[in-house]
Amino acid sequence: MTLEVLPVKGIGEIARGDDLAGVILAAVDSGGMELRDRDVLVVTHKIVSKAEGAVVSGIDTDAAYREVVEQQAVSIIRRRGDLIIAETSHGFVCANAGVDRSNAVAGTVVLLPEDPDRSAHKLRTKLERATGSSIGLIITDTFGRAWRRGVVDFAIGISGVPAIVDYRGKSDMQGRTMEVTEIGVADEIAAAADLVMGKADGIPVAIVRGLVFDEGGGRGSDLVRPAEEDLFR
Repeated sequence: MTLEVLPVKGIGEIARGDDLAGVILAAVDSGGMELRDRDVLVVTHKIVSKAEGAVVSGIDTDAAYREVVEQQAVSIIRRRGDLIIAETSHGFVCANAGVDRSNAVAGTVVLLPEDPDRSAHKLRTKLERATGSSIGLIITDTFGRAWRRGVVDFAIGISGVPAIVDYRGKSDMQGRTMEVTEIGVADEIAAAADLVMGKADGIPVAIVRGLVFDEGGGRGSDLVRPAEEDLFR
């Protein structure tokens, strides 16, 4: 299998009410590209949130920012100085409840989409209707990881792509039955796409081409570890 990861340039600033599918397709076309069957479109949550109006204005101080963070948190897991590790209403455990000041207009912060899986499905449906191609779509955000330095893009909303590939019950190369192996394939796709998007390059969309995956798909919520399995809290 050969994998291609293609940046989609020329998206520009997104505002509430913008036709995000139309903006993406215009950028794809202007870059001399197209959406093909079984492509996976990877989209950073920030442009989805902006199009949906998940933006809070009047945030001119650190105190105001922290207040929004605490409003978005359903529970506070850890505090260290101004950093808060919080659980969101989606079940995500992340820094500052996913409230982001980077790549946001001065005095504003961007929240996570209310329902990232629903957002992914709606955007995928619009794109498929416009192009006639059958695609997958992943909405991403950047999270840290327990016990590891550095941040990585994760899938928070999924449509048309498996969230997890389950190898439990299958045999490994030595014939042993695998008992615990589940691959977070949607997170792997998200991280791969981020290699061509970049945090400071203004490229919030990428096309991942060449993947082989089952029809149907999972949800971002499938990747959230249930509390009873969580050994990190």
